[in-house]
Amino acid sequence: MAATTPESRTGTTSGPAPDPRRWRALALLCVAGFMVILDAQIVVLALPSIADGLGFTAGGAQWVMSAYLLSFGGLLLLGGRIADLLGRRRVFMTGTLLFAMSSLLCGFAWTAGVLVAARAVQGVSAAVMAPTALSILLNTFEEGTERNKALALWSGSGGFGATAALLIGGPLTDVLGWEWVFFLNVPVALVLLALSPVLLRESRTEARTRSYDPAGALAVTAALLACVYAVVEAPRAGWLSAQTLGLLAASAALALLFVRVEARSKAPLVPLRLLRSRGVSGGNLVVFLLGGSAFGMSYTLSQYGQGVLGYSPLRFGLYNVVMPVTAVIGSYAGQALVTRVGPRPVAVGGLTLVGVGSLLLAGVPVDGGFVRDLFPGLLVFGLGLGACAVAGSIAALTGVGERESGVASGINTAAFQIGGAFGVAVVSSVAVSHTSGADRLAALTEGYRAAFVACVVLAVVGTAVALVLLGRRRRPAGRSSAGPGPDYPLTSKIPNPKP
Repeated sequence: MAATTPESRTGTTSGPAPDPRRWRALALLCVAGFMVILDAQIVVLALPSIADGLGFTAGGAQWVMSAYLLSFGGLLLLGGRIADLLGRRRVFMTGTLLFAMSSLLCGFAWTAGVLVAARAVQGVSAAVMAPTALSILLNTFEEGTERNKALALWSGSGGFGATAALLIGGPLTDVLGWEWVFFLNVPVALVLLALSPVLLRESRTEARTRSYDPAGALAVTAALLACVYAVVEAPRAGWLSAQTLGLLAASAALALLFVRVEARSKAPLVPLRLLRSRGVSGGNLVVFLLGGSAFGMSYTLSQYGQGVLGYSPLRFGLYNVVMPVTAVIGSYAGQALVTRVGPRPVAVGGLTLVGVGSLLLAGVPVDGGFVRDLFPGLLVFGLGLGACAVAGSIAALTGVGERESGVASGINTAAFQIGGAFGVAVVSSVAVSHTSGADRLAALTEGYRAAFVACVVLAVVGTAVALVLLGRRRRPAGRSSAGPGPDYPLTSKIPNPKP
């Protein structure tokens, strides 16, 4: 990644020359992020048709989502580490090719079991693509204003993906069939594969020895898998069931084993100094709780809109577009504010808006209307979601050196995805426990109101975490850092850590 300049030859430290292709490279990476989010969202809309077409049992259809989530969330850290060691562009292209092939298999699936297996492979490919794309972004843009803008555009691409899924998911499923929600990924992936060698530079960690830390990788992957499975199955099995408590206990034990292994490893998968940093831990915890609020609210809103108000998938998708669109606006405004005031005020403000938006939605009536009852909450929620997402990512990734950029990106991506699984499980349990009464629609509405309140609670906890853990001090311009810390350089440049 480093470029030789006259200044570097004379011994001064002006830093490497910016890559002239960096904004085109960012566009390519954003398309990759767009595709991953589009696939995740569009499958939700197609799930009823998939269940009918392949004969899923009443509770079996959830595994179309859960198989993807388990492999995606469980392998993100390992995917980022592999990219750091083998070459980020190479691994990104490998993940993209695997994503295209697994999407084809999903579309051609002839049984429920084949589809679930193909979705698991799709999750593996996404676990490789997502952190690698973010790691390439971090190593293409220097820390400061440009990287903040790039992260805002990266976050915005997810909003566009969610918007596109809502707009085209219903018509695509109705006209061409559920298979095409998977076939749609193939031409996009082929374009990415064709342009990656042209627009992306190859980069990797220049380590003397390549160690994948197999013991650490196995421990953290097993811990994440146990945690995600426990959370996904908790609404069905019960939060206090032996299954849920046993899996959570196993996840905690494996996490402790992982920390012990990393402390003794000469080439750890995750250097413990990353986890000890208030900026990294606080930023990722904020992103985790934001993911819980966002996924939980979207799930509850979908159930209320289609189950109580009787909206069709197409109508609901069109109405819900307001949230991802305002999230894009919020992410761009958020990066500008982070550059001026730091991530903590923006994260606090964003989570406050998320909480207010959820609180507005908590008052929905049985005979609700979009403009009166849904639009204000979605508008406020979307702005907060976009602003907090970019602030949390900047906080978690600031000061991370090139050697750990893939792993740090994996942690950040995993935080949002696993937080989303946790949020959906929480709101599902809350909604079920508060659904009671003779009138079916009134009982459902009461449960969904309680679920929206649960989203408020998640946002409040996230706000407290941001206030306590995210730093607020500026580093003087030109001051470098040996590692991530609680204060964030807003416009300063850091030397390229690559030898």
